[in-house]
Amino acid sequence: MRVLHITTAFPREAGDVITPWLVELLKRLRASGVECEVLTSAYKGSPDQTFDGIPVHRFRYFARRWENLTHEETAPDRMRKSLLYKLLPFFFVGGGVLAAWRLGRRERYDVVHVHWPLPLAALGWAASRAARAPTVTLFYGVELRWVASGMRALRGFLRWAIRRSDAVVAISSYTAREVEALQPGPVEVIPYTFELSAPGVRRPRNDGAFEILFVGRLVERKGVVNLVDALAALPDSLNARLVVIVDGPETERIRSRAAERGVAGRVELRGRQPDEALREAYASTDVFVLPAIVDSRGDTEGLGVVLLEAMNFGVPVIGSASGGIVDIVLDEETGLLVPPGDVAALAAALERLARDPSFARRLGESGQRFVAEKFSWAAIVERWMAVYSRVSGARR
Repeated sequence: MRVLHITTAFPREAGDVITPWLVELLKRLRASGVECEVLTSAYKGSPDQTFDGIPVHRFRYFARRWENLTHEETAPDRMRKSLLYKLLPFFFVGGGVLAAWRLGRRERYDVVHVHWPLPLAALGWAASRAARAPTVTLFYGVELRWVASGMRALRGFLRWAIRRSDAVVAISSYTAREVEALQPGPVEVIPYTFELSAPGVRRPRNDGAFEILFVGRLVERKGVVNLVDALAALPDSLNARLVVIVDGPETERIRSRAAERGVAGRVELRGRQPDEALREAYASTDVFVLPAIVDSRGDTEGLGVVLLEAMNFGVPVIGSASGGIVDIVLDEETGLLVPPGDVAALAAALERLARDPSFARRLGESGQRFVAEKFSWAAIVERWMAVYSRVSGARR
């Protein structure tokens, strides 16, 4: 079976951090006998290439100097910077549709798999028409929230994309409900995951502190300001401290909030860390928290893959009942859920785990088993293989 994956951006070289989970999915699909190729945009004139054994077709859409609508940041963020970037999407879609049509006519595929259908559903239409292949459309959620918050004129485009798809898939049940609300119809849920190493070994510390860990880019929707507030609300007797790994636009706001709340000495902003240091942080922490909120743009966590990383180490987790987090954190079973933005509830959940180590340990062990059963690459690849077989068989 031959599948063309259409995506906004794709790694340009080894070490490029763009969509590592998608690269891993394609590699594992190839190992299962699926011939995977990628159609994506060029970056400043970059040519076709082979990346980790995956053929990558890159389409040109503008003069080399300004051909950077993608890869460096999201296209909507780039579009806010100048009038030129507001106009570039028209060239992007035009160049992409033409390239998709030509590729579909030349190569012939069994399935066209569209990632991020806004605006890539147009490219998927061209490729599938040219190759006479069925289309699978995968929603990550952010495109739906872009449309809901500021691009409402494009709701009809997404409805059209859903209607013409042979299969519609979402990365979480939350995103599936958003798709169904936009255009009623069947939506399958297949999450993405990360490379699950052997379950991590816990290495408890003996320093008497209750350590809270957050890992992720510091942006508004992560809700880390609320985590700082919750830390400040905890009794001094718990000797709680917060470790934050990775940084981002909210770093200075977090630093200032910690100072305002009088906990600056108990908040450690470590920035980006090498893999070994990250593993050590997971292995030794007492609890991992993802306090996500719905941000000012209407965006929230599509899935929350960092929770899977923590749970793989047997770390008890707390997450907001928001977005796709509820597919990972089953309240009182694989972790604790709190209402988004509810500082008092978050502080109470932290205190509960700090005062009941046996309960925390049971949550961590249950979460570790859950990740191994539901979020392994073997399970996810099997589900994608079933989707491809179903839609390609229906066209015969």
